[in-house]
Amino acid sequence: MSEYQYYEFVAIDRPLTAAEQGELRAVSTRGRISASSFVNDYQWGDLKADPHKWMERYFDAHLYLANWGTRRIALRLPLQLLDPDLAAAYCVGDSASSWATGEHVILDLCSTDEDGDEEWWEDEAALASIVPARAELAAGDTRLLYLAWLLCVQVRELDEDELEPLVPPGLGKLSGPLRSLADFLRLDMDLLDTAAQASAPLTPQAPSAAALAKWVQQLPVADKDEVIVRLLRGDGAHLRAELLRRYGGGVATEAVDGGRAVGELLAGAETRWAGRQRQAEERKAAEQARREAAAAAAREQRLDALAVDPERAWQQVAELIATRKPKEYDAAVALLADLKALGERDGQRKAFRGRVHQLRLEHARKPSLLDRLERAGLIASAAGEMP
Repeated sequence: MSEYQYYEFVAIDRPLTAAEQGELRAVSTRGRISASSFVNDYQWGDLKADPHKWMERYFDAHLYLANWGTRRIALRLPLQLLDPDLAAAYCVGDSASSWATGEHVILDLCSTDEDGDEEWWEDEAALASIVPARAELAAGDTRLLYLAWLLCVQVRELDEDELEPLVPPGLGKLSGPLRSLADFLRLDMDLLDTAAQASAPLTPQAPSAAALAKWVQQLPVADKDEVIVRLLRGDGAHLRAELLRRYGGGVATEAVDGGRAVGELLAGAETRWAGRQRQAEERKAAEQARREAAAAAAREQRLDALAVDPERAWQQVAELIATRKPKEYDAAVALLADLKALGERDGQRKAFRGRVHQLRLEHARKPSLLDRLERAGLIASAAGEMP
């Protein structure tokens, strides 16, 4: 299988300048570059740049795919919206790491499947479905960080006696972008469901206009002036999120201490998996029993119909065989199988064996027919007693 790598970078908070686009073009002559993105794929080469450096300098989101099983997502947020220490508390392994620059915090999440990807993603749709999770994190929703920590648990990068960090609300019902992120990173749903047991329901609070107006009136004049200046100079990409966090809006229920160890979460996930397997096997057995019962009932109906005039059925067998067509041979064998079942049901097994033996003698020069009769268990493989 040939090598394939896909790189996508997106600038969200501010567009790239012409000079910055020129710097990117100097790295890649065939990359698709705009004021908001860089996209390229490689089948024989590789990106001649460090994605980490590009995230620090140019971009707010990055997605990487390789057909040997590596998937990577990187997100960058301003320092005023994500505490580096908070990010570091959740991003604790090689699969989920974080670092801070002078202005930003960058999260780097990676999933590797050494067997490669069995199900390939639509490259250019993947990042778009995940990026809104960045805004949720900027607004104070820390579920993304917990998913990053859970990824480290899943790949066994943590000691089993290590305790989990604070558990945010809403793990039991992820948003669309967070679900896309979990799917992209191949997060074990049994592990996520186990973790969600300690997560309170997410109850977003939308402050009323009157409450916001009252709060704004109480803000110091200097703070209001600062907000207006930032808006005028174009620094308002996350201003609303900042203000709402200062106000206290967003999530009504805070993160809680689950108090669980890594080993406890892994054991819970294993128990859930075993339970799902058992239920699947029970459903499969029940479905098989239903199909068998339906088939038995259908056969009984056929046998009842045959019992009305079995001679007519034998005549049909003769007519089908006379066509010398393989498809009609199959139909004749199916009808003979029902006649055999009718004979066994009604105590006429010996009579059936006699008629089939005679049929075999009459058509001894039809090897295709005899092969079908033998495979259906209607005649023996050699001269002798019927099966």
